[in-house]
Amino acid sequence: MDAEALRGLLNAVAAGEVEPDDAVRRLAALPFTDLGNARVDHHRALRQGLPEAVYGPGKTPEDVALVVGELLAGGIGPVVLTRADKAQFEAALAVDATATVRGATAVWRRAAERGEQVAVVTAGTADLPVADECATVLWAHGLDPVRITDVGVAGIHRLLAEVEVLQAADAVVVVAGMEGALTSVVGGLTGAPLVAVPTSVGYGASLEGVTALLGMLASCASGLTVVGIDNGFGAACAVMRWLGPPS
Repeated sequence: MDAEALRGLLNAVAAGEVEPDDAVRRLAALPFTDLGNARVDHHRALRQGLPEAVYGPGKTPEDVALVVGELLAGGIGPVVLTRADKAQFEAALAVDATATVRGATAVWRRAAERGEQVAVVTAGTADLPVADECATVLWAHGLDPVRITDVGVAGIHRLLAEVEVLQAADAVVVVAGMEGALTSVVGGLTGAPLVAVPTSVGYGASLEGVTALLGMLASCASGLTVVGIDNGFGAACAVMRWLGPPS
């Protein structure tokens, strides 16, 4: 249940199109449904503007199918399953086969398209799985992000060829491992809101993403947002909070 759905339900009751008892039954699932192993938060979109997503690791395929099914039954979208394995995908798709699957992410009920332009920039090809997660979650919420791939600072001329795209973007996500330097460079080229995503990509002293994380937090480009290591999903959600509901 999000704000638009709740408003529509109340208007339908006021217009006599929905019986009050039926509306009560629909609202009875708020704010959550207790499934035993999970309490599915139907109220989150109303509170936060973004519905609950399903994080695959640690869940059995049966648990994934149960939670996905409950979110789909709630009637709103998008429904997003992240970091799923083959067995989890099979179980979830057995509930509803209409999902779009991209990498380790599945999306049901993509939101209506919206016009803002978001750029997802990666330092190297090894950063793509994290960038793909971010781009797919943005796509689920109605955006069609521009991808700028493999433009790390070791070949800075590759990034400079994309400056016009960066400066036209309403928001930018930078995904980088190693020392994370790409974030500062991009942050110096655009005034758009920027989310930095450190990845666990890199040689010994990269410390599985800690070096990139600290480098991004210490960036000389002011006003950046930094999410946790490999957190492409969180970066997409940060962008959606900035953009707010569709105009």
